[in-house]
Amino acid sequence: GALAACASLAAGCGVVPGATGGSGDDTVTVMTWAPDSTKATNKPGMPAMARAYARWANAHGGIAGHKLKVLTCNESNDSVQAGKCARRAVQENVVAVVGSYSQFSDSFFPPLEGAGIPYIGGYGVTTTEFTRALSYPVNGGQPALLVGLGRELAAHCGPVTLVRPDSIAGDELPGLLDAGLKAGGHTPAHDQMAPEDATEYSAEADRALRQATADPGKKGCVIPALGERTNIFMDSFRRSRESYPPVRTEAVLGSVDQTVIDASGGKSGPYEGSYVTGWYPVASDPRWDPMKKVINEEAFGDNRVDPADAGVQTTWIAYTVLRAVLEKIGSGEVTADTVQRTLDNGLRVDTGGLTPPLRWEQSGPFSGAGFARLVNPDVTLQVVRQGQLASATKGFVDVTKTLQDADVE
Repeated sequence: GALAACASLAAGCGVVPGATGGSGDDTVTVMTWAPDSTKATNKPGMPAMARAYARWANAHGGIAGHKLKVLTCNESNDSVQAGKCARRAVQENVVAVVGSYSQFSDSFFPPLEGAGIPYIGGYGVTTTEFTRALSYPVNGGQPALLVGLGRELAAHCGPVTLVRPDSIAGDELPGLLDAGLKAGGHTPAHDQMAPEDATEYSAEADRALRQATADPGKKGCVIPALGERTNIFMDSFRRSRESYPPVRTEAVLGSVDQTVIDASGGKSGPYEGSYVTGWYPVASDPRWDPMKKVINEEAFGDNRVDPADAGVQTTWIAYTVLRAVLEKIGSGEVTADTVQRTLDNGLRVDTGGLTPPLRWEQSGPFSGAGFARLVNPDVTLQVVRQGQLASATKGFVDVTKTLQDADVE
């Protein structure tokens, strides 16, 4: 039948139509959620990518004989709504939540865990995603990005100022960045909180510049990690920086992608020459060609599905994991329980070089550091050259040792 997105008034969710989960047919039902139309972080490309993936998979015969049905939910960047999305997933009998974003892990994990529903490929915005037994992350999340960035900047920066959200997720960032800086022999960064939903940041920009230029003998660095609001901060920063000595600006990929660089002036903007850490290869890498083919076939003209967006990329990899699970189960019954058991029984997922091979164990190398479920400690180092994100080093950088030494208490 025709596949199309539709809105649901209950819990702000949409559906790719198909038979409901648990109906006895060959349809597998999953859910993808992310915030949309909020004043803070928005990730509309993630559920849009999930729907496009379902249309593509079903148009090519399904996965291991199964049709794929994707429910989507607007998490609204709100703890109550995140819980509602999770309870809707339970009510709809989904076999997994796949490729999603939410910083409210305390709201969505309990309902999922009560029903035994795996959480595959979360965005990695909270450290909780790396501790729960039913979580199967595909990247190193904010922990890997921040320790990788800190380690890289230690040799290049004088005073470092981290501008981050005054939020639950934001509270976890300073310790991770400082672990990377410490590994490179640098002092801790100045932790500067900022409103998550502000419309301008002139006061925060001035304060960050004062801190970063406190040592006249060393060029300081300002690291904005404000998610979708990073470009708004940079507008204020660009106006304020003329009154201060030169500083460098650096960021994690979750805060800066090519669209942000373009909007801030490209090669004449504040990011020129900056280091950016990411989980995956740059968007121009040919390893992304299969994803781009799906986008061209099923989401052409949908500007929410940007192949350079880290959320879209994470959703693609999460559905790659789901495909591997369904192919392993084959003609067997697909339930939340069989999906979990397949993941826990040593399944090794090849993502085509976008990540190292993924395999989840009950006690991995990061258990002692509080990241028991983290299986991908690799990051990529990128640099803005002539206004374009380019690889700064060849291949991935393994931040295992730095993560193991991180203090996230």
